[in-house]
Amino acid sequence: MTQEEFIKVLDKKGYSYEIEGDRIVVTDKRNALLGDLTSLPPGVEFKNGGYVFLDSLTSLSPGVVFMNRGYVVLDSLTSLSPGVVFMNRGDVDLESLTSLPPGVEFKNKGRVWLRSLTSISPGVEFNNEGGVDLDSLTGDWFSAWEGNIEGIDSKRLLNKMIKDGVFER
Repeated sequence: MTQEEFIKVLDKKGYSYEIEGDRIVVTDKRNALLGDLTSLPPGVEFKNGGYVFLDSLTSLSPGVVFMNRGYVVLDSLTSLSPGVVFMNRGDVDLESLTSLPPGVEFKNKGRVWLRSLTSISPGVEFNNEGGVDLDSLTGDWFSAWEGNIEGIDSKRLLNKMIKDGVFER
């Protein structure tokens, strides 16, 4: 999708946005209900006042940033570009994602749902405030994984294991 096509979608839905250089920043105060989109142009930034629903997206372009005030729902996403940053104030739902490339950062205020994940590349960091669901890798939320060491912060252990390539395939 081109930037021009994305702007037409935003205009049609009545969502406010700003153009900042080569970035389109969604600034609407409401949820961004974009479940029918199958792609986004590079450099989109969500700073809207609610959730972001992109249920039909199967991949994300480089440079997409989520700083919205609610959840991010990307249920159909199967691949993610390096450098995507989640800094939203809610959960991140990536139900269909099977791998995480280096440079993806989770700094969101909620949980991260990664139920289908089969590998995590070194260079991925979880600095979110909620739990991390790695059901297909550990059988549960990482914090509930039987291999956790008592007294060690579970995300600190997870990030160390990722850095050491434990989840890389």
